[in-house]
Order: sequence, then structure tokens, then C-alpha cells
Amino acid sequence: MDMQQKTFKKTALATSLSLALSATALAPVYAAEEQDIEVIAVKGIRGSLIKSTDLKRSASGVVDAITAEDIGKFPDSNLAESLQRITGVAIDRSNGEGSQVTIRGFGPQYNMVTLNGRAMPGAGDGSSRAFDFANLASESVSAVEVYKTGKANIASGGIGGTINIVTRKPLSDPGFKVSIGAKALHDTTNRVGDDVTPELSGLISWTDDNEMFGVSLTASHQVRHNAAVGAFVTDWRTSAWDGTVPNTPTTDKDGDKIVLNNPPAMGQLHALPSDIRYTIADRERTRDNAQLTLQFRPVDAFTATLDYTYSRQETLEKRAEQSIWMDSFKTDFTFDDELVKTPIIHSEDRRWQNPRDLGLALQEGNLLNENNSIGLNLSYEVSDDFSLTLDAHDSKAERSPNAAYGSWINVGLGANVVAGQTGIYNGGLPLMQIDFDDSTNPGLNPNGMLDAGDVGTAMLDRDEYSHETDITQIRLDGSYEFDNGGIDFGIEHRAMSSHTVQRDLMNEMGGWGIANPGELPDGFLSPVDYADEFDDYSTAGGWTQGFTGSASEVGAWAANKYGFGFGGIDAVSTDSLIEEDINAAYVQLNLSGELGDRPYNVVIGLRYERTDITSTSNTAIPTAMRWDSNNDFSVQPGAIADSNSVSIDSSYSHLLPNLDFDIEVIDDVIARFSYSKTISRPSYNDLSAAVIGLSGPTAPTILAGSLPGGASSGNPTLVPFESDNFDVSAEWYFDDASYASIGYYEKRVSNFIGNEPEVMNQYGLRDPSNGPRAAQAIADLEALGESVTDTTLFSMVAANDLGVDYYSQDATWFENNYTGIANSDDPLMDFETNAPVNNQDAKINGFEFAIQHFFGDTGFGAQANYTTVNGDVGYDISADPSEAQFALFGLSDTANLVFMYENFGFQTRIAYNWRDEFLSGTKGQDPVFTEAHQQIDLTISYQVFENFTVSLDGINITGEDYRTHARSEAQLWNLEQGGARYSLGARYTF
Repeated sequence: MDMQQKTFKKTALATSLSLALSATALAPVYAAEEQDIEVIAVKGIRGSLIKSTDLKRSASGVVDAITAEDIGKFPDSNLAESLQRITGVAIDRSNGEGSQVTIRGFGPQYNMVTLNGRAMPGAGDGSSRAFDFANLASESVSAVEVYKTGKANIASGGIGGTINIVTRKPLSDPGFKVSIGAKALHDTTNRVGDDVTPELSGLISWTDDNEMFGVSLTASHQVRHNAAVGAFVTDWRTSAWDGTVPNTPTTDKDGDKIVLNNPPAMGQLHALPSDIRYTIADRERTRDNAQLTLQFRPVDAFTATLDYTYSRQETLEKRAEQSIWMDSFKTDFTFDDELVKTPIIHSEDRRWQNPRDLGLALQEGNLLNENNSIGLNLSYEVSDDFSLTLDAHDSKAERSPNAAYGSWINVGLGANVVAGQTGIYNGGLPLMQIDFDDSTNPGLNPNGMLDAGDVGTAMLDRDEYSHETDITQIRLDGSYEFDNGGIDFGIEHRAMSSHTVQRDLMNEMGGWGIANPGELPDGFLSPVDYADEFDDYSTAGGWTQGFTGSASEVGAWAANKYGFGFGGIDAVSTDSLIEEDINAAYVQLNLSGELGDRPYNVVIGLRYERTDITSTSNTAIPTAMRWDSNNDFSVQPGAIADSNSVSIDSSYSHLLPNLDFDIEVIDDVIARFSYSKTISRPSYNDLSAAVIGLSGPTAPTILAGSLPGGASSGNPTLVPFESDNFDVSAEWYFDDASYASIGYYEKRVSNFIGNEPEVMNQYGLRDPSNGPRAAQAIADLEALGESVTDTTLFSMVAANDLGVDYYSQDATWFENNYTGIANSDDPLMDFETNAPVNNQDAKINGFEFAIQHFFGDTGFGAQANYTTVNGDVGYDISADPSEAQFALFGLSDTANLVFMYENFGFQTRIAYNWRDEFLSGTKGQDPVFTEAHQQIDLTISYQVFENFTVSLDGINITGEDYRTHARSEAQLWNLEQGGARYSLGARYTF
């Protein structure tokens, strides 16, 4: 990144370190200065902080950075975990480690990530532009810069900020350099994998004696085995209280009616849970990174750099699930006292019906992420005052299935042993209780305990997902220097394509009624007691017995037994392509001078961009909505040959000004003011023209209390967020590695994108649960004196269609032998369809406080920072769930505290990171709040001799957990038990 030369006084030490960090970008500016400076080698923690501090001080606007302490020695093994130490930066974690970054309350989709100034694609699920830092190892990184204010010469796309990853260049550090490192990683959560896994890294860099040629190669190989034990609830059905609860007894035969303790007031919002699910996931990850850089400098004025960056990440997850589904007669509810009430004790009973299934699903995911980037940079100093730089790259990110069956498989298993069930939603880990009965249903092993003889198959779901994002970018930048200033200018073209292909398939095994208990071969299932896995939570009084096993093994066996294929999925459900062309030009004026003998700097810039978009989607039109059992619905897919093909064009343009002013008001105290206008483009998912994600209603729609199914669609005509950004700050640099700063920021955002729900039909699908057949079944049940529930209704519809007596079979038989398909007499089915729209404004503001200091020559140092984030667009938990809400995700206060010691060959750092609760997303029309999280990381290293260092690292050493909830803490969405990771390493450098 280009930066303007400053006029304040710097020590030779600070200047030389700044040169070492940014030699390529700053060579024309500092060429004369460099000859007269004695380079003082300062390594380790203090040297790294001096580099970062000097970069912050000399930058225009608000910039922070983290730099490598030494060759191949970045402070953390994960770049996101390093970035969380920066003021105003917070991270999202996945699988217990940092993956994406939030800046000043703006989540990862609103930030721009560049590699050496180049826009990088993300290889996620196709819904976001956000780069996943878990795909990139840190060994080849020399610095990560965070630009919190906009600049005309920085690629647009980040409202929160721009993160630039700077990799090593051989001519910036001439000579022959070698660094070899190895770590033994132990993840304390691991269950079945290797307790110790390897991390290997190496760097070799060479230049000839004349520093004309240079080549460097970095490579790393990392393996991690870990487990995740957790719980989740699939859905919270939020509505206004009308005094009734679905599936309550209505006849004397059914027994007593529901007992309500502390019920909601009439009209008060309450939420009913769909289920409770416990999960165990065993995970394996292999990550390989490499970067090759070639440089050629035939004359001092010209440098050519060719680089290739590659990353590959394979992930395998084998998961087991134990669950109860709330679908029986409701017997006892005890509500809490929250604004939106939750039945914290939720009891059900099968009464006269046979026991239903305890869910025991097995899942497996197998994905491959690959990133490839090749780039060429030509830098030519035409004269002492004029320089040109041409930079071009092509970068691709791909996510693809890594198994023959696809990318994800779900094997539905169950045991019909639940005669009654209770869910206890206590604000921590929900407890599930069941009345166990393995003696009523035929075919079970009636020994009074859960075993493999009680378990049978249901349905098998498979996904085959692939996504590819390609970015081609070329830019020409020029810089002309004159007395007390200069002018920067440039043009840029960036072409992006995002291609997503989704394939889905459902095959029937034993059916929804679990027709064949005890069918699995010996050894397929291994008993597990979740009470032994939940170390951080009490499961006393709860049902904790389940099974683990291989979903792919069971799937292959079931395919052979039930006669369906288990290879790749041929049928495409959605094929979506988004193409985006961006053309830009900018000019930026840099001025330096003095006001009252105080040095100042001014940067004034303007960037123009035009963006053209084409969104094309082919979606296989569903042929029917299937009513599979009491409250289970599924979409019967069509063929892509009969697709609904849509192509929509859109375009927009922007003028993006920026102004940065700083002045050294007194020696070593710098005051700054910045204004900029920035944009953040909609996510790829929001730009899709397809209607996807169709799901069935919560119950037969003819019954009261049923909520419609869901669907989502994109909007290719969306325009970007626009933000007017204001920053005011003061920084006091009272030593070479010490400073204190305070700043205020404000972002005024327009074109805010939110989801607007509309209940409407999709694809002409009709509703088999709300037509003449369903109405006749209700009349028949009432004539028999039977309660009308989702179970009895389905059974009566099935009995009438099949021409059998209602009492001749039980509910399980009907589920195994009948599927309701809509006919022309049935009404159209409604779906609550969410589509993104531009129609809100927001204002975000806050303060940043930071201090960093080394205490003389003691070796002790400390860092502390705190960021406040406030916004006027929040989520109202008491609002009607049928109404659209617009809220900005990611707003939360953050804090960091780091203590360091460096002396006598020892380096020690202990870091505390805290992030307050924040809204991380929505699920339907309910919020997803990520609860406050704190984490402590530790690193200790010792320089055994000059070139050899050993180290011990600890991540999340207190084993903090991760939890999300809906409108109150009792309404759990997801919980994952955390654990510490430790690594013992050694590095040899010469």
C-alpha cells in the first residue's frame, strides 16, 4: 500500500524498521534516506511492535498493523487470532479458531481483504464475499495491515475497513535466509483422532550478491484432529399468545388437558421449541500452504515480481446426533418471566399412542477448499520524481465435495422408545428427559435399555455442493512527487465471477416410522453417553444415551439393501452464476507542510467506480410438496432440464472521496481527522436470482398454530451499502515501542440491506395438508370422538386414501405406508419468502482507546485496548415476528489486554480477549445472538542458541465455550463446548 512521507522526526531505528517492512512500496520515497541510515537489528516482540507502531504513526488516516517478530514467526498460528489484538477488530470463530473478522461492528461480509493489495476471493458457502483466514497459514506473512479509513488508492468494498496481508519478498531482505519450524499440536477436545498432530513450515529466500535476482519459497503443512460436543435447537416458533397450545388433548380419551404454569398474558410473545439435539463431531483438518516469489531488478529503478500463492484445506467431519422432537400431546408447561416467554419446562406424553422415535442421526461432511493466486508486479521509477506500477493477478477460490457420496450426508436413524418426553430449557445446556419404553412397538429388543436392537433407519439425505469464485484484477498506479507533496493516480479493472452448483437427494430407507428396528449389522453403532462428554455442564436427570457411527458406512450398506445409488448426485437443483465487472479510476493529492512550526500532512482523494452485474440462475422446479408424516414435509425435486432460468442485469456507479489530515500538535503527539465515503457490495447469495431453500410448514396447515414453510430469494438489483465515515483521534508516541491513543468514529450508512418477508406461493406447489381430504379427515375424527392432532390427522387422511380402517393400523404403519401428495383440489401452499431489499439507514459510532508500553530495559511490556460500538439499528426482541426488522450484525464492544516479557532469551506473551454479546444473524424472523466470549492465549519461547528457538503455545487455555440464543438465553440456538489447544515447537533459522 502506498503511504505518504511524513515530516515528523523519527529515530534511525524506527525509520530503518519501517523501511524493512515496506521496502517495495516506499523505495522511491526513501531511496536517498536509506543510504545514510544505520540499520539496527531489533528482533523479537519489541522489534515487531516497533515496526507496527512506526507504520501506524507514519500512515495517513487510521491504520493499525501486526508484524512478524522474525522470519516465519508470526505472533499466532492463525491470522484472524492475531487481528483480534488490534483496537476495534473482533473475530468470528469456527471450529474453535478464528475464521473471519469484524471491524468496528461491521461483520466479515462488509470488509475487504487483500493480499499484497489484491482483492481475494472467499471459498465459503457462496453466500458471502468474506475471506476465511482459516485457509491461510501465517508462516509466510510478514505483516497484516488494517486500514480503518477509506483511501482513493485502495480497492473499494470494505465499509468496516480493508485488511491487507503482506507477504515476504526476497529483495526486501537480501541474502540467503532459511527458516525451518516444527510443532506438535495437541487439541484437548480430541476424542478418536491422533492426540498429537504435526505442523511443519519452512522458508527459503535467496538473492544474488548484486541483488538483481531473488527467489523465496514458503511452505507449511498442518494437521489438526479435534472434537466438538454441543447442543442445538432447530427452530423456535414465536407468536403472540392466544391462550392455546398446539397438540393439546381435546377428548376424555386423551386424558387431562395441559397444565400451564405462569402462562403469558394474552397477546404477549412466546416461543415454543421444535426439539433438543445433542451432537458429537469428530473432525480432521489438513491444511497445506505454499508461496513462490521471483524477483528481478536489473537496474535500481525497475523491479519485476512474480508470485504464486496456493492453499489447500481438506476437512472431514463425522458427526452423531441424539434428539427428541416436540410433536406429542402437551401435558405441562412452566414459562419463565422474560419479555418473550419460553416454556423452560416443556412436557409431552404419547398417552394411548405407541412410543415414538428417539432421533439418532449420523452425519458426515467431506470438503476440499483450494485457493490459487498468480500475480505479476512491475515497478518502474521513471525519474526521481515519477514512478509507475503495473499489477495484475488472477485468483481463484474453490470449494468442492471430497467424497464419492457428495459433500454432506445425513443418515436418519431412530428408536421408537419414547412414550413421553420433557425438555428443560435452563439457559445453559437444555436437558432432555424421556419415558423409556422398548416393549410396546413390535420388533424392538425389549430388555429395558437402549441398544442397537432398537435402532432402525429412516431417510437418507445427501448434498453435493460446489462453489468457485474467480477474480481477475489489473491496475496501473502512478506517483509524481514535488516539493512538499505529490500526486497519486491510477486506473483499475476487476472482473469477478461466482458460480454455485447445488445438488440434493433424499432416499427412503426404513421410512419415517422406522419400519425395521435392529436391521443394522453388528459393529455399525458404538454406544456413547453424553454425560461423559459434557464436561462443562450438568446432565443430571437427563437422557444421555446415544450412538456414534460412520454415516458413509451405513449409507453404503443402506444403498445396497434398499436399492438406490450411492455415488455422485446427477440431479442439479440450483445452478447460479454471478458476474461482476468493476472499472475504476482515482486521483489523490498529498501535501506536507507546517502550521505554526508544527508539521502537518493532508491527503485529498477521489475514486470513481462503475459496476456491472449479471445474475443468472437455473433452478429445478419442484414438482410437489410431500406430506411424509404428522409434521414432516419435503419438496419433491424436479429436473434441471425443466428449470426456471432467470438472467438479470444491473449496474451502478459511485464517487468516493476521502480527506485525511494530521498534525503533530506537540512533539510526538499527532492529531488526526479523516473523512471518507466507502461502499460494501451485497453478498453473492443476496444477488442470486433463484428462489431456494423451500421447506414445509411446522404442522398441517389446516390446524391452528401452524406456521408456513420458508423460502428465500435474492435480488440482483440491490445496490451497495454506502457509508460516510468520520474519524477524530489523538496519538502520543512517548517511546519507540510505546504509544497511547484515543479516537472517535462515526459511520452513517445508507442503502442498508435487510430481509423483507412475504407470504406467497412458489412454483405453483399445492398443499396436501389443507384441502378437501384434510377437512374430511377432521370430520371423521370428530365423529369417532378422537382428538385432532397432526398425528391423528395424517393417519386418518392415509386411512381414507388407502381405503383401510383407521383403527386397523397404528400411526407408525401409516407413516411407513403412505405419503400425501397434493392434487388439483388442494389449495396453493404458502411460503414465508425472505428477499433482501435496500430500504434503511443506520448510524454507527464509538470510541477506541489503546495503550502500549515497554518498561525501559526490564523486558516487560503491556498492551491494552477497548472499543465501544453503538448503533441505532438494533433488533427488537418484542417486535411482531411477522414484520420485517433491519439490524446490523456484529455490533459489540471489544477489549484486549496483553502482558509481555522479553529478556535473556525468553519471550512470553499472555493475551486476554473479550467480546460482548452481539447479533450475529437471523434465522427466519428470529434473531441469533452470540453470547459474550472471553479467551486467554499464552505463548512462551526460549532462544536456546542464536539460531534455534523452542516454544510452547496455548490457545483458549481456559476452555471457554461458544453459545448462541434467540430472544432470550433460554432459547438456545447452538452450544459448542470449547477446549484448549497446545503446541510445542522448535524453529531453526540461518
